[in-house]
Amino acid sequence: MDVGELLSYQPDRGAKRPRQDDGGAAGGEEDSRGGKQQKGLGARELARYREVAAGIEGGLEMRETEELTGDKKKILEKLMDQDEEEPEAEPVDESSVKKMILTFEKRSYKNQELRIKFPDNPEKFMESELDLNDIIQEMHVIATMPDLYHLLVELNAVHSLLGLLSHENTDVAIAVVDLLQELTDIDTLHESEEGAEVLIDALLEGQVVALLVQNMERLDEQVKEEADGIYNTLAIIENMAEFRPGLCAEAAQQGLMQWLLKRIKAKMPFDANKLYCSEILAILLQNNDNTRELLGEMDGIDVLLQQLSVFKRHNPSTAEEQEMMENLFDALCSCLMLASNRDRFLRGEGLQLMNLMLREKKMSRTSALKVLDHGMIGPEGADNCHKFVDILGLRTIFPLFMKTPKKMKKTGASEKEHEEHVCSIIASMLRNLKSQQRSRLLNKFTENDCEKVDRLMELHFKYLEAVQQADKRIEGEKHEMVRRGEILDDSMEDEFYLRRLDAGLFVLQLICYIMVEISNSGISQLQQRVHQILNLRGGSVKVVRHIMREYAESIGDGKSDEYKEAERKRIMDLADNF
Repeated sequence: MDVGELLSYQPDRGAKRPRQDDGGAAGGEEDSRGGKQQKGLGARELARYREVAAGIEGGLEMRETEELTGDKKKILEKLMDQDEEEPEAEPVDESSVKKMILTFEKRSYKNQELRIKFPDNPEKFMESELDLNDIIQEMHVIATMPDLYHLLVELNAVHSLLGLLSHENTDVAIAVVDLLQELTDIDTLHESEEGAEVLIDALLEGQVVALLVQNMERLDEQVKEEADGIYNTLAIIENMAEFRPGLCAEAAQQGLMQWLLKRIKAKMPFDANKLYCSEILAILLQNNDNTRELLGEMDGIDVLLQQLSVFKRHNPSTAEEQEMMENLFDALCSCLMLASNRDRFLRGEGLQLMNLMLREKKMSRTSALKVLDHGMIGPEGADNCHKFVDILGLRTIFPLFMKTPKKMKKTGASEKEHEEHVCSIIASMLRNLKSQQRSRLLNKFTENDCEKVDRLMELHFKYLEAVQQADKRIEGEKHEMVRRGEILDDSMEDEFYLRRLDAGLFVLQLICYIMVEISNSGISQLQQRVHQILNLRGGSVKVVRHIMREYAESIGDGKSDEYKEAERKRIMDLADNF
């Protein structure tokens, strides 16, 4: 092998998770993630024999048939010998893993030494690099024995592996990424909680996320192997975040958030890596105000809005692209849970974009509705509510209130979900709007002979019936439990309450809130119409007051005590005057 061949040599990296090149990569993602493949020690020889066999079949037709058959027989015999020998490979136990780790440390040290000694002479260190790559491939077998993970930590192998993430040869770094991806596979981690805890602790102590991000910075996604390396890196982060959700804030701080935003806005064709980035971003922002604040400070709201603006007039072209769109909308909704991000959303003209999406009637409409709901809810949403009226948002939201779109099924959203978001937006506006904008909202209810009040009452009876049916079922179950002598503890009561909310109680509470708000607006026409329909259909003011009392009790998680108390009093006053 001359120097040129050595330099262009690409070592065999072993099994990778299947990953398609085009946008349709995530279809089989669940199956491909973390699938373990044990690399037999004779794999190279096996490949060589198969190549010879293929060569004989394709390139040696001039030979006599008998001679050919004879050669084929010999090769088949060798192949069968190989297959028979492989299962008898050394069993994976503590001593074999220790031996493997020791070999790995020796080869790693030798490679490092030769690279320092002969930095400009690849011939001298290439052999050691191939040996190092081979032992990293062999170490994949440790992923089948999570009980032995403690050996990786005790013998300092984790530290050495992390060191190799910054190896000059990206092939070696990618081989380490593949190994870590298998070691942290979520199913494997759950097989041995103890081994998993030890491994994850050691990885976090070694600043694994910062090192992975640094490695991703230098990889070129035009090269398939390096693009696969990035995909597997994201899989490691997902595995660790699922096993230990608390590490999300730390991971985001170690450069991951910045890298994800940069990759999402990169002008590259849609592919599996972009989809995976959107997924990791949504995971980082779940229930975590620190990461939400960080994204806001990095102008992440603008990045999300720019990426989503593509779907204003065009539907996603594949199921995978639709999944990415949903991930980005989820990320945006998570960010809007933080008050400071509401201002950034307002300044970034997020309301205008969502309003356009509602008008365009594309797939993005359902998610845009959800974003508006998150942006306008609570006292922090007051500015957004006023701006929404100013940009003529009432003209967009009320047609959606009057008629639930039929195309909902395409986007996987339910009728209930749609009606919940629309009612929540209207309730938020009634709570937050002042002066002229409030008058414009209330005037909408008087238009066309109060048709919007009629629709409101129609929804009231629809959800009241659904909740009453759920209540009957729950009462029956409670009765049965008492008969069996079971105790109805708080957790059971919470579960029953969640079931009632799921059946439509929350939407019913929002509808009743809108009813009492417009009845107390000072416009007698609205109050009369609400009571007229209520009496006509055998409804009851008492029931509405009871629903509002329950709503007031459950209000304001995470809010200050003063706000909760003031809001409860305000709602109860509205209900009493209903």
